[in-house]
Amino acid sequence: MRGRRSTLLAASAVVFVCAAAAGSALGAVGDLEQKSTDAKDRIEQVSQSLSQNRAGLDAAQAKSEAAASREAELGGLIANGAERSAALDSKVVSSEAELEQSRKRLKRAEKLLADRLVAMYMAGTPDMVDLALGAGDFGVLASQREYLLAIQEADQRLAERVRSVRNDFRDQTAELTLLKSRVDVQNAELASAQAGITAARAAADSTASQLASVNDSRESEIASLKSDINGWQQQIEKEQAAAPAEAEAQVDEQLGGPYSIPTYIVMCESGGNYAAVNPSSGAGGAYQIMPATWEAYGGTGLPNEASKAEQDRIAALIYADSGTAPWVCG
Repeated sequence: MRGRRSTLLAASAVVFVCAAAAGSALGAVGDLEQKSTDAKDRIEQVSQSLSQNRAGLDAAQAKSEAAASREAELGGLIANGAERSAALDSKVVSSEAELEQSRKRLKRAEKLLADRLVAMYMAGTPDMVDLALGAGDFGVLASQREYLLAIQEADQRLAERVRSVRNDFRDQTAELTLLKSRVDVQNAELASAQAGITAARAAADSTASQLASVNDSRESEIASLKSDINGWQQQIEKEQAAAPAEAEAQVDEQLGGPYSIPTYIVMCESGGNYAAVNPSSGAGGAYQIMPATWEAYGGTGLPNEASKAEQDRIAALIYADSGTAPWVCG
């Protein structure tokens, strides 16, 4: 009866303690698995967002590169425009010098023409009739006629020269004004285009920088979540591995252990009573060791009279040599 009751009590204790330990371990493992599942869901969400942001980042970087290329192109055009403007400035300086010479020639021609007109006004303009009446003979008439024609031709050339110089002056002035206007307009358009491209590039760079920062943050979050998942997985494995050992340790503690052999054998043999004696066989102690076996392994006196430490030591030696075979409940 005592042996059966001890066995039932021991079995009940083992089941109860193991169930409690298993329940505690399962609860901890369940919490860790839920955290891991939530983290994996978050990784999927962040990864999708990261994929979308990477597409936006690629587009922004492409815009920035295109803007930079266009900016460089416009910079080249502006540089060419500056060279043309410098060349035109040189031409303007040369043309202005020529204009100054033309202006001086025009003034001289105008003065000559004005003087001639004054002389003609003061002396009058001779004609062929006056020459014929005043000439003494035909030779004088012929000479005076040639002189009159020469004067008329000179007057005509002088007037034409004044008109030509005046026209040249107007044409050169108009050409320079037009060239200046064209260069100014072109340079203004290039500068405006470059300013627009520079602004577009700055906006693209800013967008790319913001997206890159967001992507870095999300990649860091993913790395952190993966690290957490790995840690939780290791903890789960540790909890699962430790649960049986923890349960056994708790059983041993509840039932008077730890023992040198499996607890269930001790409970079956003696109920954990280190003073127990089997009257029919003479086996004694918690491990129900026969006296002859006890002596063979160096024990003195009776097993049930020895200390716990001595009984544990002899039982450990027997268990190391023969396993559970020496015990009926083994």
